Amino acid sequence: MSTAFLIDSVANATAHRDRDDLDAAVARLVFEFVDARRVAVYRVIDEGCEPRLQRRLALTRDCGELGPENPRDPTRLPRVSEHPPWHECVTLRDCVHYEAADGSGLRSLFPLLGENDAIGLLEVDADGGLDPRDAGLIHGILRIVRNHLALLDYGERDTLTGLLNRRTFESSFGKLRERAAQARVQEPPWLAVVDIDRFKSVNDNYGHLFGDEVLLLVSRLMRSCFRGADQLFRFGGEEFVIALDAASTGGAAIAFNRLRGAVEQYAFPQVGRVTVSIGYTRLAGSDNSAAAIERADAALYVAKSAGRNQSLSYEALIDSGRLRRKEERADVVLF
Repeated sequence: MSTAFLIDSVANATAHRDRDDLDAAVARLVFEFVDARRVAVYRVIDEGCEPRLQRRLALTRDCGELGPENPRDPTRLPRVSEHPPWHECVTLRDCVHYEAADGSGLRSLFPLLGENDAIGLLEVDADGGLDPRDAGLIHGILRIVRNHLALLDYGERDTLTGLLNRRTFESSFGKLRERAAQARVQEPPWLAVVDIDRFKSVNDNYGHLFGDEVLLLVSRLMRSCFRGADQLFRFGGEEFVIALDAASTGGAAIAFNRLRGAVEQYAFPQVGRVTVSIGYTRLAGSDNSAAAIERADAALYVAKSAGRNQSLSYEALIDSGRLRRKEERADVVLF
């Protein structure tokens, strides 16, 4: 592959804005560049304390292109800790070369980095292993990709918190809906609306400077409570939205309640105790963004009316009779 062709291929790959599309384009580029037997892209999926790997794409000489690995039960996905090279690559966020268990030769793992951690892996199986020059060029390609994503983030992030902004949510929802349509063979995505309880009193009593600090600290707690593949948005004011990439019903409840508990236990400077209320809903393949937000909002308002500092599922509220679907509750007014 000539230098000119490589540069042109990298330029074409970085024309993508969607992370999955970008990763696939990079995998195809590497597959051609090193004449590999196999190149695979994996996503790190963190269900509670058990990070697992899900194959998103594999390119092979013998079988062609293999799509996402979508087991009905995500606990069937292999744990990162089960394979020492995976664990080393994710933990150290650096390239790892290792001998394949089947004796087929050397393989190489490269971390796909998010803002704070490794959110995926690129695995390369090449004849005789990668030579240092090829490994260095792959490192360089991945650095270009990361820089490309950082530039995209600049226009897609809220200036105060660094979370994704509302405009980005509208453009991202189509991908969430696609994943929801695959819920028959994998765990669905979830959407949550998070609201800081009594935030107006924080601004009134301590001033907007401390109010902004609360918003910033809550956003940091959100980052620490969720995975790299999950998307965190600031919708404006004290309202946030979380798109949970894929989780079981129990896993979603644990994830959102983890955030609620982390905020409750945090000592905010000057302000002291702050809590959040959360309403969340399972996404369906037929959803539109307005309908999904409306369901999550309905659960949020029930959480507010029931005393705040709660995380409630729209579907669980429907099943328990505490909330009726919109078409059945025209006489119910939620504040």
